[in-house]
Amino acid sequence: MSQHESTVTEASLEESADIAIDAPVDLVAGEPNRGFTLRAVLTGMCLGSALSICNVYLGLKIGWGMNMSITAALLALGIWNAWATATGGREMGIGENNINQTGASAAAAISSAGLVAPIPAWTIITGQELSYPLLVMWVLSVGLVGVVVAIPLRRQLIEVDKLPFPGGIATGQTLKELYAKGAEAADRVRMLFAGMAAGALSKIINVVLGLHTIPLPLSLSAGGAAATKVSAYTGQNLTFGLEPGLLMIAVGGIVGLRASLSMLAGGVLAWGVLLPYALDQGWAEPGKPDAAWFSQGVKWLLWPGVAMMVTSSLTSFAFSWRSVGKAVMSALSGGAKIEEDPRDVPKRTYMAILAAVLAASSIVQMLLFDIKPHLAILGVLLSFLMAIVAGRVTGETNTTPVGAMGKVTQLTFGILDPGNVASNLMAANVTGGAASQCGDLLHDLKTGSMIGSWPRHQAYSQLAGVVGGAVVGSAAYMILIPDPKGMLLTDAWAAPAVATWKAVAEIFANGISAMPGGSLEGMVIGGAVGVLGALAERFLPRKVVTWMPSVVSIGLAFTVQVYTSLAFLVGAVLMAVAQKLSPQQTAKYGIVICAGIIAGESLAGVGDALINMAKAISAG
Repeated sequence: MSQHESTVTEASLEESADIAIDAPVDLVAGEPNRGFTLRAVLTGMCLGSALSICNVYLGLKIGWGMNMSITAALLALGIWNAWATATGGREMGIGENNINQTGASAAAAISSAGLVAPIPAWTIITGQELSYPLLVMWVLSVGLVGVVVAIPLRRQLIEVDKLPFPGGIATGQTLKELYAKGAEAADRVRMLFAGMAAGALSKIINVVLGLHTIPLPLSLSAGGAAATKVSAYTGQNLTFGLEPGLLMIAVGGIVGLRASLSMLAGGVLAWGVLLPYALDQGWAEPGKPDAAWFSQGVKWLLWPGVAMMVTSSLTSFAFSWRSVGKAVMSALSGGAKIEEDPRDVPKRTYMAILAAVLAASSIVQMLLFDIKPHLAILGVLLSFLMAIVAGRVTGETNTTPVGAMGKVTQLTFGILDPGNVASNLMAANVTGGAASQCGDLLHDLKTGSMIGSWPRHQAYSQLAGVVGGAVVGSAAYMILIPDPKGMLLTDAWAAPAVATWKAVAEIFANGISAMPGGSLEGMVIGGAVGVLGALAERFLPRKVVTWMPSVVSIGLAFTVQVYTSLAFLVGAVLMAVAQKLSPQQTAKYGIVICAGIIAGESLAGVGDALINMAKAISAG
């Protein structure tokens, strides 16, 4: 779960339903291609582009993104059914909705193409920024690589190996239920829109009233080197407080008690114990006495936190070596023997798209970041290998190990081109971003196999979605963060994924001598904890693991404020109580409401940024 690097899926929407892997069923009146309409493709582009804003916003806040497949399906159903009622037009059928949510998912996942991790990390380190057209070009090139590498993997992983892809099954099952039960579908849509309204209203109230975090009344005596600057560390200094707004509470409702409790424990350890110790030792610098010291504290805390997350992810990833080997072997042998399916993208068309995308990706790397030709080509080729791995692992576990794979590729390019920040970040961006996009899209192709959609039409919808997501998502990033170096890794924008990528790149660029005092020891201890945690999760009984803290969540808490972790716990507790009191209703509507709150507050946040930008322009 490594910060954008891992995705909060919506599979939990159907946890209470007894989901089974159904055989492909054609629910489109005997015409599986009937759902491929211009309306479906454009709806997917538009909804996905809007939802990409949510993932950019969420990714820069806490480093996580959401799979938006079910959210997009509910939105499309509500919008087009309302249109049909008002005008007497045609409602959106299940086949069209599958095409819609496929494209929307591709668009919404565009944040993983670099917008919330390597791109801002590169800007912070180098001071350079891409103009909007160049940013769109870059993000689009990464997203398209992810689509083209996913297309040939579908038949092997879904039809031959029959991997479950739980997130895809959840979406497919949800679509079937929505179209089988009209009243329940309408209720879910209403709950989604109610959540969006609540989230937007929460953001508007915070902006209008100027609400800020309420500090918790605690105080720790300062000592050592910091004693000459401050006499005590307050709750405000150490980011202990209550955050107004519903966004993080809604995220906590989705991620659950284990992750939220782990984050709060990690936050108390990091900000309440380790940071005061680092301040006393002079390893970290205090800020103003009446302010939060997030930007000062995270410069030290990110090292043990990142080490914990990276070693845990890599250790867990290493246990997938059988899946990795099987994926590579099937791609090299078995997959090539499958006869062409007329429902798939025609081989000649696919080869033309493949050649164009791979050439464009290599050229863009060389032109924008001066990456050496052989490294640019290697980055694209590694994308295929990592996509194969990502596809199989996500198909089996519902988790795409993008965080671990991103660090593997950063390590690869750090060795091949030492000291070059651009190649370390941006060539690895192609590989990690494409793998993330590929894993996400395979879930949608699994949904299509359940509904009876044609894979070629889903692929075309994915390509269209990536275009829309790149255009809108890049704009959202530039509107929200006009000054990445000054705004990110601050109390307002924690951006933990940026901190992770930046930290790894700086080690390869500057060496360990440039690290803050005590951080190397912190990394060693954090790394050891990460390995031990991953080993425990692998070998201890499942009942024991359920009650163990999540090491990755603890590491994440080192890079976000304590009040964020506390808000997560509030949401998780509220969801747990609701599940106890009304399990059926909570299973139907709980995640839907949370998703709506996240979408509503994120979109309102972008609206606020646009208003502030307009004011600045008019004042200037």
